[in-house]
Amino acid sequence: MNEPVSQTTADDLRGDLDGDTLHEECGVFGILGHPEAATLTALGLHALQHRGQEAAGIVSFDGQRFHSERRMGLVGDHYTDPVTLAKLPGTIAIGHVRYSTTGEVALRNVQPLFAELEVGGIAIAHNGNFTNGLTLRRQLIAGGAICQSTSDTEVVLHLIARSRYTSTADRFIDAIRQMEGGYSMVAMTRTKLIAARDPTGIRPLVMGELDGKPIFCSETCALDIIGAKYIRDVENGEVIICEVQPDGSIEIDARKAGNQQPERLCLFEYVYFARPDSVVGGRSVYVARKNMGMNLAKEAPVEADVVVPVPDGGTPAALGYAQQSGIPFEYGIIRNHYVGRTFIEPTQQIRAFGVKLKHSANRAMIEGKRVVLVDDSIVRGTTSLKIVQMIRDAGAKEVHIRVASPMIYYPDFYGIDTPDADKLLANQYDSLQAMCEYIRADSLQFLSIDGLYRAVGGEPRNPARPQFTDHYFTGDYPTRLLDKNGEAMGNKVSMLASNG
Repeated sequence: MNEPVSQTTADDLRGDLDGDTLHEECGVFGILGHPEAATLTALGLHALQHRGQEAAGIVSFDGQRFHSERRMGLVGDHYTDPVTLAKLPGTIAIGHVRYSTTGEVALRNVQPLFAELEVGGIAIAHNGNFTNGLTLRRQLIAGGAICQSTSDTEVVLHLIARSRYTSTADRFIDAIRQMEGGYSMVAMTRTKLIAARDPTGIRPLVMGELDGKPIFCSETCALDIIGAKYIRDVENGEVIICEVQPDGSIEIDARKAGNQQPERLCLFEYVYFARPDSVVGGRSVYVARKNMGMNLAKEAPVEADVVVPVPDGGTPAALGYAQQSGIPFEYGIIRNHYVGRTFIEPTQQIRAFGVKLKHSANRAMIEGKRVVLVDDSIVRGTTSLKIVQMIRDAGAKEVHIRVASPMIYYPDFYGIDTPDADKLLANQYDSLQAMCEYIRADSLQFLSIDGLYRAVGGEPRNPARPQFTDHYFTGDYPTRLLDKNGEAMGNKVSMLASNG
């Protein structure tokens, strides 16, 4: 096996704040026919902020012109300003929050992306990743296309422009039929709001309604924040076209884009990404996470005095573990919510504070006790190492780690920013005991894949036809990986420095 990464490198210490976790790269929101379209979109994006913190963008249309505001940083940094919202007039708008997994962090990659085509203007925002995006991009550039971003969303715009169909909706469907991978997408034209979900249903997308006006967004929590009604999930492989008619009414046309497969929602939506108050695939995320903790307590019991969550992701699972085991639940770690991803670490002395910049031990709940630390997942293990040490420094007699998901062995190509396989903790050691010794815990156990499936779907995994996307645990990828297998993933994409 590969040698473990150093426990004291600056990269590891920096990883406490950033690298030792998984990131979803974006969330989308769109609304048609509402006089407060941009304001409602900004509120929806605020609810989806957990899906991406690097940048946010909104495009609107006022009946004459498209308007775009794309900014680096958080939604609240820009879109709470009435002056900014006044620049986004109109009754149709789409928005996007981003964490980059493809393309560099630059303003030119901030979505929604807009293009003026023969059939009129169109703006697109998407969540996920195209596993043939770089392959298609290379083909387009070889054919004379000019790409202004390094985002694979731009590939869709080029395919729409080159389509031979007459209507925008048909061109859009023609384009996404050529795309592979996991995605949910919203697009807007002068009169249409279009939503689409990948044929396997890896990435979530829901439909809602406010005052009779259609809304599409990544999670139900974005509907809740504006008082909208949940209608249904967009089905896998479905394209829904909402169009304003001359009399002001809205016509809704749902189509199948083809290549539909059995739905396999991403399990990490339940483990980590989705907000706990969201309902994904008809299932409460909060209930699923509590079930994970309860199943974990059945599979990996331990004699202890207190159950402590690693905030915030481990909290529902820790509650489930405590209820099932009968061990008291306490907030033994307090999270500092005001440390962002852009925290500046100017010196080695400051870096040495490590995980304490984000988490502080609550000594009164820990000292002299046998502690069960419940986390939602472990990626590289560097944060776990420092949290265990922090709990010991606060006087814990024993520290037992319980993880409410299986070990992560494989990288993702559908929009989750995962480290390379050899950087994952599970691939750096040849036994669970060796991993436990690395993070310096008294014991370490992970939830089984069947335990996770039971927590989310109520039944064990079907190896012949898995009910969910779970390749990061199993290596069972639900689609072709054309870019990876064709080595297009390693092809260079030019980088242009941006002040955005």
